[in-house]
Amino acid sequence: MNGTPPSPRATVRRVPQRADYDFEAIAAILDEAWVAHVGMAADGQPFVLPMACWREGDRLLLHGATSSRLMRHLASGAPMCVAVTLLDGLVLARSAFHHSMNYRSVVVLGRAEPLEGAAKAAALDAFVERVEPGRSGRVRRSSAQELKATMVLAVPLAEASAKVRTGGPKDDAEDLGRPVWAGVVPIREVRGEPVEDEPKERPGAGGLAR
Repeated sequence: MNGTPPSPRATVRRVPQRADYDFEAIAAILDEAWVAHVGMAADGQPFVLPMACWREGDRLLLHGATSSRLMRHLASGAPMCVAVTLLDGLVLARSAFHHSMNYRSVVVLGRAEPLEGAAKAAALDAFVERVEPGRSGRVRRSSAQELKATMVLAVPLAEASAKVRTGGPKDDAEDLGRPVWAGVVPIREVRGEPVEDEPKERPGAGGLAR
């Protein structure tokens, strides 16, 4: 375990030796993630939603439609939980029970604050830059109407914890001699070869969409 838990409820209790509360470790995991799963309760019903995410300093940013009832619920200051997981490998053991996965994960607890005006526009530019550096200066900027239709939420990383598993299977001693392959199958996320989009005429657009 690295660091000190930021709060009792953010403390990793299951296999606590895998916990990491160091900000740099948490930030490194978030900086590799593209999707966060956001949990909340609205009208007595729990919801978990996948959202695009990116980090800005000591905040995690999420974005969605202003028209979304659940986004508006989060913007009102409702308590929330955000989880991010990076899968690094499948752990194959000599027994069924000890099969596992290698992963790096972060859980963030807190309340979101909506960004407005220039701060929201800058955050969305940063997201486009993360998708491809230099791209925000080449594409059409968001219109006032598009910005109005988009909500960006900032979640402080003050109450965050990481949990990481590495290494091979944890087989029992009596299973080590079993004639079955054991080890780790690495899993990596890689970008494929880009597939170029051909301009298409949109109905009612009055010409080619660019």
